[in-house]
Amino acid sequence: MAEIKLFSVQNGVSEIPSTSVTLEKELQILIEKNMPAFFGVTFLKSEFQITNGRIDSLGIDENNCPVIFEYKRSVNENVINQGLFYLDWLLDHMADFKLLVMEILGIKKANEIDWSIPCVICIASDFTKFDEHAVNQMQRNIKLVRYKKFGNDLILFEHLNAPTVKPMIENLSITLPKKSGTDKTFLQQYEGAPQKLQDIYGTIKDYILSLGDDITENQLKLYVAFKKIKNFICAEIYQSKILLHMRLNPDEINLVDGFTRDMTGIGHFGTGDLQILIKTEEDFEKAKIIIDKAYNNN
Repeated sequence: MAEIKLFSVQNGVSEIPSTSVTLEKELQILIEKNMPAFFGVTFLKSEFQITNGRIDSLGIDENNCPVIFEYKRSVNENVINQGLFYLDWLLDHMADFKLLVMEILGIKKANEIDWSIPCVICIASDFTKFDEHAVNQMQRNIKLVRYKKFGNDLILFEHLNAPTVKPMIENLSITLPKKSGTDKTFLQQYEGAPQKLQDIYGTIKDYILSLGDDITENQLKLYVAFKKIKNFICAEIYQSKILLHMRLNPDEINLVDGFTRDMTGIGHFGTGDLQILIKTEEDFEKAKIIIDKAYNNN
């Protein structure tokens, strides 16, 4: 793995040496207090007790999917298998997680839990050369994050892998928001769309993924989320249109009737206040500059 070096350029150039935290609990507390900023996740519970162990930190992301955080305390600790065990336990005890969300965030949020792609985030000062290979072989939503501290005021999180994840299970109990049209899954909508629109969506997806290797494609039950740390584009497909919701300020975009729309305060699937409506290849060509902006601004 490439070594990261940080320099101060005030009063000459001097390197700021990297360190790890003295106690892993210090790192855990820092992350739990700042999960939305660091990872786009709402913190739920620390040291969540389960059968034969406890989950270090538990949260729920902006797509309403469960997130498990595990902190690697030594190089030889197999935190990946440990996280995988906790993930399987959680999938077998959905009611326990729903109850936790209900107690902390309320019944509405609990009813919106999406079990399509629960995630394990493993955080450590370093990983062995076998860890990333093992994660890729598992084909599960497990993310490896290496941290480094620089001085007393800076911390860096390096995301070492970007898994492309498809739904693990069909979540039959999800409560869908009221919306015109049918409440089909994203996959059902895609399969029922005309071939021309499927082709346009494929072109859009390929273009978004080509913007950088830091992008992950998460296919949820009702939409696809393209993420860096947080969602920056969410996509839906229907019989006559593709909807893209961007994490952008609509006030900074020249809105065009029938093409772009301010969705601030208006309910919709996914995240993002700017909506783009695409029906043709020409619409996609016009959307490229806004897609680039969403990627660069996030």
